[in-house]
Amino acid sequence: MMTGAGHYFDGTTSARHAVTIETGPEALRILRPDGAAVGEWPYGELRAQPAPDHVMRLRRAGGPELARLEIHDPALIAEIDRLADSLDRSGGTERRLRKRVIGWSIAATVSLVLVAVFGLPALSDRLAPLIPLSVERRLGAAVDTQVRAMLDTGRSDKPLECGAADAEKRGRAALDTLIGRLEGAAGLPIPFKTAVVRRREANAIALPGGHIYVFEGLVSQSRSPDELAGVIAHEIGHVAHRDGTRSLLQAAGLSFLFGMLLGDFTGGGLVVIAARTVVQSAYSREVEAYADLYGVNLMAKAGGDPRALATILERIAGATDSGSTLWRDHPETKARVASINAMAAGLVTPSRPLLSPPEWAALQKICG
Repeated sequence: MMTGAGHYFDGTTSARHAVTIETGPEALRILRPDGAAVGEWPYGELRAQPAPDHVMRLRRAGGPELARLEIHDPALIAEIDRLADSLDRSGGTERRLRKRVIGWSIAATVSLVLVAVFGLPALSDRLAPLIPLSVERRLGAAVDTQVRAMLDTGRSDKPLECGAADAEKRGRAALDTLIGRLEGAAGLPIPFKTAVVRRREANAIALPGGHIYVFEGLVSQSRSPDELAGVIAHEIGHVAHRDGTRSLLQAAGLSFLFGMLLGDFTGGGLVVIAARTVVQSAYSREVEAYADLYGVNLMAKAGGDPRALATILERIAGATDSGSTLWRDHPETKARVASINAMAAGLVTPSRPLLSPPEWAALQKICG
């Protein structure tokens, strides 16, 4: 047993009490100057408190929160350090804890990366069909605003969307007729919102929720309403298969899932990620093949030429126009054209185009 002087604070007053401290076999005994016992603190319940290097400041686990014991005697401090395994005034435990936290943080980061790289692409295929259409429409509306801002370069004094001016309204009416035939044949629960925009590229994109953008360049390079309809039917295939939503799940990952759960698709830059994914994404060969198959069958149901997509694809892909971005990111052209023609084999070829000559002429002037 070793005895030394110390100071005791009871935690209820600021009074500093001089005490004698004895090291017993199992606990510290704290005695008043008259020999009366203040209490016994088992070594296993001792906890070190921040203090200067030459001071040991202790509290008792489970005791009064503010009660503490201060010891200045170096020999007594050393003896208590030896007897109390619960004390770690060297900082070893803290360092081990810090290393453990760092290790778990690294493991968590690696896990998130693995989930993002390998888990989300596989998970997105299962989740996309389960997302309610109402949620997909809300997502599409949020993405649509950002996509419009990305498409509008501000180089023209005309509005981005064609068809509003008096000279363009007949073209807009012809487009509505064409879309109406495709929409009726598709019979999807999502209504289409189709717009022609003033962009020179021969391109078209589909957003989640039924938003479809047709570029002016595609209209001008189409030689028949069926060719234009064939491309739009392909994009409707992406809408039907919810490819845009699936792509967003893969790109935005957990942010999209949290946004879906919270009903907020505009926070945290999610809508920007989503818009860039839709505009810049290139689908896999398998996804494009399914969209082609859908488009071919949809054209046949609508009374159009099921081979029209292959016709415009073969012509535009072989052109020198660098603006033909619709085809640059798609699978190899020759194989794709052959596949589309094989799909269309045996299907009925219509005797007349989807639009009358006056309607098609008006549609070609939808952008003035």
